Amino acid sequence: MNNNYFIDSHAHLYREYYPNDFQEVIQRAIDHRVEKVILPCVSAESIPDIFEAAKLFPNHLFPLIGLHPTDVNQDFKHQLSILEKHLDNQSVVGIGETGIDLYHDKTYFSEQMMAFETQLFWAKEMLLPLSIHIRDGFNEALSVLKKFKSAGLRGILHCFSGGIQEAKWAIDNGFLLGISGVVTFKKNRLQDIVKEVGINAIALETDAPFLAPDPYRGKRNESAYIPVIAEKIASVLEISIEEVMNITTKNVEAIFKGVIL
Repeated sequence: MNNNYFIDSHAHLYREYYPNDFQEVIQRAIDHRVEKVILPCVSAESIPDIFEAAKLFPNHLFPLIGLHPTDVNQDFKHQLSILEKHLDNQSVVGIGETGIDLYHDKTYFSEQMMAFETQLFWAKEMLLPLSIHIRDGFNEALSVLKKFKSAGLRGILHCFSGGIQEAKWAIDNGFLLGISGVVTFKKNRLQDIVKEVGINAIALETDAPFLAPDPYRGKRNESAYIPVIAEKIASVLEISIEEVMNITTKNVEAIFKGVIL
């Protein structure tokens, strides 16, 4: 069966980032065959906007619940307690974005590790997939993930930035690699990763409004640019853009196991 549409597996498509043209942005995505978009949550403050977006476009926008590692600070337990109360919302399809980020600041490293472990426990208990953010913290993140090795966790390593060893570990342990617009930039190793792991290990994502692909680099990103990313992957793998669309959509729908319809 063909999956004749794209899924953007990670985009912040809600009013916080698109205050003036939110509905137009969603319509442009649909017009470019990006019919489903997964909405990551970064903190409790994100929740009203995310649920509003999902309510306006219930067949297209699918929310997650999570605490972004760079939003972790001394009150992380309070944040998590608020977020946890929303896990029973029928529109929630997964946990995230959660993970480890040591790129800018290591002040709350231990808190990040505890928050990550808590959210992995939610995923385990509720049998929900994960969107995981890792930046300059693969060893630390994997040390937490390995505690849950027997739990059968699944999900997407959002905006994958690791090397081939991390990629292989992720694939072997139930995760897809989220490939963003970075793959279109000149002189990046992500193209080599894509070539080595192949299309069956990949999910497409924009991380909108961030990381717009070439030729839009430096501008506000949006889900309508998913075909630009798909075209680059098709070129790297020497397959058609239709194959990229069909297979990556199948990949993501398998991870989300029927919760994205």
